Amino acid sequence: MTDKRLLVVDDEPEFGEFVRKVAAASGFEVEVTSDAAAFKTVYDAFDPTVVVLDVVMPDVDGLELVKWLAERKSTVHLIVVTGYNPDYSEYARKIGGARGLQRVTNLAKPVALAVLRAALDDSGDA
Repeated sequence: MTDKRLLVVDDEPEFGEFVRKVAAASGFEVEVTSDAAAFKTVYDAFDPTVVVLDVVMPDVDGLELVKWLAERKSTVHLIVVTGYNPDYSEYARKIGGARGLQRVTNLAKPVALAVLRAALDDSGDA
């Protein structure tokens, strides 16, 4: 298992595949899920170093997953994305930081290739 492990949770399969391809090309081992229950299961088994999390999904508020990560005292680099009002991802970043998550980045969809690469590169070997 590589020390660069990315877990993506997003209800849009096309976006999840886009992130997977970009991350894999940067040397990440990648798992993609589309719902909160699968995310939690894969998180425990996969032990990601980076998480890309969509804030607005039909079955779960992404803020719930931010809080779940904080409760677990996660050390992942959390990259929060949304295609809606950017205030959602900013709010998620603030909640994560206030609850002890050390590295939270927020991005707005559509995410440009260069912006995603930069966010992943910034993850380094975290």
